Parts: sequence; C-alpha cells; structure tokens
Amino acid sequence: MHLRKLIPGLAALGLLAGCAQPMMATPMASAEPKPVIVGGAPMLASKTIVANAINSADHTTLVAAVKAAGLVDTLNSPGPFTVFAPVNAAFDALPPGTVATLLKPENKAALTKVLTYHVVAGKMDFDTLHNAVMAGGGKLVLTTVAGVPLTVTMNGPHNIFITDAKGGIAHVTTYDVYQSNGVIHVIDKVLLPG
Repeated sequence: MHLRKLIPGLAALGLLAGCAQPMMATPMASAEPKPVIVGGAPMLASKTIVANAINSADHTTLVAAVKAAGLVDTLNSPGPFTVFAPVNAAFDALPPGTVATLLKPENKAALTKVLTYHVVAGKMDFDTLHNAVMAGGGKLVLTTVAGVPLTVTMNGPHNIFITDAKGGIAHVTTYDVYQSNGVIHVIDKVLLPG
C-alpha cells in the first residue's frame, strides 16, 4: 500500500482517538527481570552488590576480601558502581600465599587497592562498554576507584577483555548482572594495579 493512501486513514484514527473518552490505566505488575544465576544463586536486581555476592558460591574469596578490606558499606551504598568480579578460581591462580597475605590486617591498604582496582564509578553494562570501545577505535581506558587505569578491548562482537596495569588479561565470562546499585561483570582473573 502506498504511503499517500495510508496517511488519511492514520489521520482519521488520530481524530477518532482524540474524541474518545479517556481510559483508566490498568496498573502493570512491576515484575523484576529474570535474575542471572551466578555461583548457583540468583542475582536479584533489587539487591546490592554485596547482598548478591554473598550468595554466589563462585565469589566466596572476593566476599571475604571485601569484608577484610572494610568495603562492605561502600559496596552497599547507592553508587552506582561497575564491578569486575573475579571468581574463586581467579584468586586460586595467584602465586601461593598471595590471598592469605593480602587478608592479613597489616596488609589492608594493599588489599583495598587491589579490590578497588576492580571497581569503576558509574553503571557500565555491556552495551555501554561495547559502544565506548567502538567509539575509541577499539580501546577504552577506564579509571578505577583505585585511581589506576584499566584497558577494555574486544575480540569479536561479544567478547570483552580487561587488561590490567601489569599486562594481565581477564575475560568477562558473565555480563550484565544488574544490582540495585550498579552492575557486575564476572571475570576469570584477578586484576593487579601494578
């Protein structure tokens, strides 16, 4: 059908719609989106980063480290934050004794620097990261809460890599785990600030 023939019909519908009695709006149920399962537990968008992370069997080391560094209140605050969350296996891949050493009270400053190196202010989901990488000619440099940059690149249409200050590369294995105060991307390596 030609557009010229369609326009009068659409205009008539618009006039009829303008004369119609207002309809009562039916309230829609505000259902929470289906949660992403991480570490065997649903990550609910209505909960904070910490409230969700404590339920993930894959993030027990990260949660212990967040508690030891005194960052629970920060990651429960409104944010928003983007967190690149290493799984337990990523911590296990560090040189022997590294995690135990970082968890000691006297190393709280070093632990805090490592953990805040995984956090960026703002809510950056996959689409935001992807678009920024493309706009940056294939690379995006993010300043972390630790004040040290991370480099984001892509390999293919849906593969994001994070390169740390020491040249280590983490792969994002689960994207867009939405939280009430930001978003988590699960990664397979601990990022080191140098």
